[in-house]
Parts: sequence; structure tokens; C-alpha cells
Amino acid sequence: MRGHTGPDDWRETNRARWDERVAIHTASDFYDQDGFRRARDVIRDFEVAEVGEVTGRSLLHLQCHFGQDTLSWAHRGAARVVGLDFSERAIETARELAAELGYGPDRAAFVAADVYDAAEAVPDGAYDIVYTGLGALNWLPDLERWADTAASLVAPGGFLYLAEFHPLTDALDDETGTRVVHDYFSRDAWVGDTPGTYTDFDAPTVNNGSVEWQHPLGDVVSALAGAGLRIDFLHEHDMTMFQRFGVLRRDGDGYYRFPGDRPRIPLMYSLRASRPE
Repeated sequence: MRGHTGPDDWRETNRARWDERVAIHTASDFYDQDGFRRARDVIRDFEVAEVGEVTGRSLLHLQCHFGQDTLSWAHRGAARVVGLDFSERAIETARELAAELGYGPDRAAFVAADVYDAAEAVPDGAYDIVYTGLGALNWLPDLERWADTAASLVAPGGFLYLAEFHPLTDALDDETGTRVVHDYFSRDAWVGDTPGTYTDFDAPTVNNGSVEWQHPLGDVVSALAGAGLRIDFLHEHDMTMFQRFGVLRRDGDGYYRFPGDRPRIPLMYSLRASRPE
């Protein structure tokens, strides 16, 4: 692992956690599976604007969980989508959901594999769009290896799109988001043992271990540039998907923001990095 430390069994610890939480998530109001079956689209508005038209294009979704976002891109016209996740249970659920919505494996395929092994595991050599993010990078210790793998799967003329929670938020206190209480540049693993999950903090769970890493924004951009991609844009956003800090308020558009009298900080970021023709 280049530059990061952590327990040797980090992958098994995290996989056990995610395997157990698949059933909790699919039953939750947060993911609203019944609503998804009707609408078939959960892509955020800023992602729609930044990714652009996907009709007729191939798309690979890395760290796809149980496939709602992946299948949303198929609904939006992608010719072929492939989702990859290291949780077998998540992938089984994604395949069931795809079949339920009428997508065969030629249109929507799902692969159970570690993201670092994606180049060998996915069915195609390259994709027009490689899509990932929203709580994905924090589970990976080696950002350069991730970038090299993801970049190798971007077809000439294609791009990688990443939407992610801003690493600055991990340096701040949980209640107000005003005090720096953690080292922004830390390379050490965050080893946790927290029951429940973000869809239900009180859910009874057994596999509660977690190992996460923080990745400063400069490391993300530099890793992708070093992997041979051209950074098209980097956007920082003043909103987020959940109540990251106690003082955040949910606006009418569904996003959480600081109250109007508070100076703003970035809560999420998004970037696109392309491979020239």
C-alpha cells in the first residue's frame, strides 16, 4: 500500500460489514426499492448535468453496491452498463433487481470482484464512461492503484466521472462542522466498530468492524492525472446527501446545507477526467 497503513484484514472486515447491510439497505426508506422500481432513476441532478448524454454509450460503475445507480444509467439510455462490487450479496441483489426491471445481462451485467481487480474481472476491455463515488474512495487504502485501474478501463475518447464527499468534512467536528479536530493529511486507517448503518443507526448488526482512509483532494486529482487522464473539471459543492453535521438543514431540493447565516464550505466534489482519442 503506497503511503497508507492499516490492518492486513481490512478487506475481509469491510466485506463482512457490507454483506450484512445489503438486506437492511434494500428494506430501508432511504433506498426506497419500491419507489425505484417505479421511477427507475436515482441519479442526482448535478451528475446528470456533468456526465451529460449517455444514450448509446457503455458505462462501468465501480463499487456499485446493489445497483440502483448503475441501473439508473441504463434507464437513461446507456447501451450497456456493468456494475462491480466486492460484496457477493450486493451483486446477487443487483442481478435480481436488473432481471425484475427487464434488463438481461447483455444490457446490465454485475460482477462480484475487488475494485483493484476490475480490469481482469469486467467483461469488456474499456468503457465510454467509468462512473464511481459517493462514499467509495474512503474504503480504499491505495489511491494510485485505484486510479491506475480505473483509468485503464476508460476507452479513448471516454472519461471517468467521480462524485464524492469532500475530504475536508472528515477533518471537522461532527456537530457544528466549525472546528478542525482531525488531521486532514493523515495517512493512517480509521478503524471503527460501529453498529447500525446510515439507513438505520439503530439496526441490530453483528459485523460492525470497518477500516477506512481519508484522501485529500489533491491526492485524488494527482492520482488520476498520473494515471494518464486529463482533468476536465473539478467542482466543489456546498451541499451533501445526508446530515453530515448536526447543524445542516435539508432544503426543498433534498440536499443538506449549512443554514443561510453560516459561511459555506465544500461538502461534496465532482470531477471528470478524460482519455484523449
